[in-house]
Amino acid sequence: MLNSKRLVLAHFWLAFAVFGLALLLGEWQMFARSPLNPWINNSELYYRSVTAHGSAMGYVFPTLIAMGFGYAITEFALQKPLIGRRWAWTGLALVAIGAVTAMIPVSLGLASILYTFYPPMIANPFFYIGVVLVVVGSWIWVALMSINMAAWKRDNPGKPVPLAMFANVAGAYLWGWTAVGAAIEVIVLILPVALGLKATIDAGLSRVFFSWTLHAIVYFWLMPTYIAYYTIFPRAIGGRLYSDAMARIAFILFVVVAMPIGVHHLFADPQVGAGFKFIQSVFTALVALPTLVTIFTICASAELAGRLRGGKGPFGWVAALPWGNPMMLAVTFSFVMLGFGGAGGLINMSYQLDASIHNTQWITGHFHLIFAGAIVIMYFAIAYDLWPHLTGRALNSIGLMKAQLWLWFVGMIVTTFPWHYVGILGMPRRMASYDYGNPAIAPEALSVSISVFGGLLLLISAGLFFAVLIRGHRAPQSDPGIYRFSVAVHQPARVPVALNGFALWLTLMIGLTVVNYGYPIAQLLALSGNAVPAVYVGATR
Repeated sequence: MLNSKRLVLAHFWLAFAVFGLALLLGEWQMFARSPLNPWINNSELYYRSVTAHGSAMGYVFPTLIAMGFGYAITEFALQKPLIGRRWAWTGLALVAIGAVTAMIPVSLGLASILYTFYPPMIANPFFYIGVVLVVVGSWIWVALMSINMAAWKRDNPGKPVPLAMFANVAGAYLWGWTAVGAAIEVIVLILPVALGLKATIDAGLSRVFFSWTLHAIVYFWLMPTYIAYYTIFPRAIGGRLYSDAMARIAFILFVVVAMPIGVHHLFADPQVGAGFKFIQSVFTALVALPTLVTIFTICASAELAGRLRGGKGPFGWVAALPWGNPMMLAVTFSFVMLGFGGAGGLINMSYQLDASIHNTQWITGHFHLIFAGAIVIMYFAIAYDLWPHLTGRALNSIGLMKAQLWLWFVGMIVTTFPWHYVGILGMPRRMASYDYGNPAIAPEALSVSISVFGGLLLLISAGLFFAVLIRGHRAPQSDPGIYRFSVAVHQPARVPVALNGFALWLTLMIGLTVVNYGYPIAQLLALSGNAVPAVYVGATR
């Protein structure tokens, strides 16, 4: 029985409302910069839209999903009421207030700095204050997840923390530390300039602090997806999880190696030495390890389900899988997009190869294929799986669910593959308009137009998603039964201490961050004369 239904539903509905608005902005941006729309050329509106789209999708939408899903996991997995429910509502309120506070200056043209902040450009201070409020609201969630797990362990000495809760807390700890970099950048370096207390800023140091957050935030977004892979998917298709221990190792690896790798986004920036760029390139490659572990474990879990359904021979189990099950479709599509996106990521992490695609549309394609593709499609699946337990009403629109997932998958492929192609051709990203009459740009016009069509498919898919959820709210009352997470083939009665807590792994996470970031940050702090004049966006100073 979920005691915090309203709390979880509030997080999900606010998240998906933000998602819907940001998606509309994203499609408008693709249309505005395409050859299909030569009569509109307002770069100011374009960059307002890009800032709103990126900030909403990057900071607000996935944070609310992780928080809402985390509260549901806490009660379902630990089978006890959430400790600190009033604080949870406070956290949600801070995220909502922060989002509105940040978006007002963006809509007024006072904060067109994209979600990466881009110093020495300086936005209206309320944009940064809003982002800080969102982060503080999420840190309340981080604290509550830790408190609830600690209370459960105190009451159940020696017992394994349920896998779903273990993974949930891993994601919370990763985010809690990951957000520190951007928080330092905003509070210490940017806000004094935005408030007029200083007129210059060390842009290089600011970018290094933001890189602390810039890539690890992706793994925070990814955590709900991986939790669904391990703890929902095997049960949903009638099977069992192949290995509880491998799942825990995968989440531990994310905590340890996903954090200190953001400098690979600064390969073209001069303020960090080549040696530390190489080190972070190596650590970026290590992030493939938890993904490879996951691919093996989840495919093995799928094989178990297929064989339990009568699949014979080396590949007969594949045909026996429940391909009409929305969760089966979602995970399959997610894996395909994760594979393509991960392959592109190998180019990004290479110190040498990155030079050919740095700041091109390739990066946009890679980023959206991972986040909007592999991750968001699993957010849909999580909502479909939880909704009957949140509303007490069955989701009977199976045909609409499958159509929605197919459209999202096809739409994301049609959107992002052309971006990869034009990126190889050298098309820069984050440009408001292009002269497609230029012979050097003309060959890219068709690919850009195709991506606009892909975005339209994504809008239709999102519309179907909302239709499914709204129809679910109007369905007759029903008893969904007890919510269950996947059970491992060999469910352990006890697990090693290292796989049942985070003390060791948090120490390693912080230690690696100090090793990978300590010297570059200390060096930049010690150097003088690095500050440059601030460029105030939308203001006359």
